[in-house]
Amino acid sequence: MRIVVPAESRANEHRVALVPESVKILCRAGLTVSVESGLGEAAHYPDADYVEAGASLSEDRHALLSSGDLVLRVQSPDAEEVGLLKAGAIHISYLDPYRQGELVKLLTTQGVTAISMEMIPRTTRAQKMDALSSQANLAGYFAVILASQTLDRTLPMMMTPAGTLSPARVFIIGAGVAGLQAIATAKRLGARVEAFDTRPVVAEQIRSVGGKFLEIDLGDTGQTAGGYARELGPEQLEKQRQGMKAAISQADIVITTAQVFGRPAPRIVTTDMVTAMKPGGVILDMAVDSGGNVEGSIPDETVLVDGVTILGLSNLPAHIPHDASQMYSANLCHLVTEYWDETTGKFNLDLSDEILKGCVITHQSRLVNDVVNQVVNANIKPQEET
Repeated sequence: MRIVVPAESRANEHRVALVPESVKILCRAGLTVSVESGLGEAAHYPDADYVEAGASLSEDRHALLSSGDLVLRVQSPDAEEVGLLKAGAIHISYLDPYRQGELVKLLTTQGVTAISMEMIPRTTRAQKMDALSSQANLAGYFAVILASQTLDRTLPMMMTPAGTLSPARVFIIGAGVAGLQAIATAKRLGARVEAFDTRPVVAEQIRSVGGKFLEIDLGDTGQTAGGYARELGPEQLEKQRQGMKAAISQADIVITTAQVFGRPAPRIVTTDMVTAMKPGGVILDMAVDSGGNVEGSIPDETVLVDGVTILGLSNLPAHIPHDASQMYSANLCHLVTEYWDETTGKFNLDLSDEILKGCVITHQSRLVNDVVNQVVNANIKPQEET
């Protein structure tokens, strides 16, 4: 089986799907790997390292894509490149299948088996393949670093002969993977950290990484079977806004992390909350890619509102591409080796397997994922919040 890895074509995507270390593992397992020349330049993985690891280089992107039995990449393919994939090929990448219905239909028509990395189940067995979590970890870390660089004061308390500097206050909204990493990073840097999540069950997790859980009585909230926050009602949202507004008014840095998979991000921080913040404060909207949690945030732009800086940097993991590529590549490598049968030389696509059942979207010219099929064909809104 031939694995091919094309270079990413989107301007703001600097990650790569496979790093040389993963190439070694796959080649030892009996797979053939071919990568597009220059694949790893943006993430500082030179062509020579891929060759040394056992991969061949290709200068012809079209020929490369046409020859792949297994195509690995970070972002979803362009529509015109779907036509280059051969029938029966397996394509693995982020796919955003809920919102890219036309692309899903193209992959189905082409006879491509499409695996969506966003749809990997969050189970113990699938943890090593969970790219959303691995990338969210890095995004949470980088969000704090970026916000601290923008802030006009230090994060830790400092006692000097000239006087004592009090620690900065950091408020994190959302305690998923990214939020917890942001809490832990801000705490390690010496900030006073407070966090809020609609799921009371995560309060202990917030405390375990050094944060203080902001108590807001919202009534019954809970979480879905997949561990995601449930959507709040109008009265609950208003209570949440008032409680968060008070916390934001005391914060030096606010980081928002709430996203709803397949839907626009919930608007959590309104303009009146922004203006309640002290001048010099920094708000970083981690959900700016999907519509934004913060009113006034703009993808890849810095906005100033009454002395408060709103950062809307999109695709945060791509800004630390070396490590982000290493982690994403490991996720892909684990996925491939889990289902690669060295004896038969085939990728075992047993759709009764709990992991494959969740992440395989198209197979044998059919849309086989029930949830995606409902969303794409019936416009039914997905209900889980990430």
